Amino acid sequence: MRSLFGVLSLLVVLALVGALVKKQLASSRQAVPALAVPAHAAGSDASAPAAATVREQSQQIQQQYKQALEQAMQQPRAVPDEK
Repeated sequence: MRSLFGVLSLLVVLALVGALVKKQLASSRQAVPALAVPAHAAGSDASAPAAATVREQSQQIQQQYKQALEQAMQQPRAVPDEK
């Protein structure tokens, strides 16, 4: 009987932790912006070197990451009311 209560309490705690994790993950998700295709890569300009395209994509990813990080840092944190 004692072991049954122990297992049931562990299952209840596991369900509560799972619900909290799900709630936390749902609130922290943000849409990641898709990569924009460089203007010269979209056209039929095949003379552009591939390294320049990779370099531009790398810089674009870095810029998007910085912007997303700055936006995340600007959002106020929810402070629970202490009573």
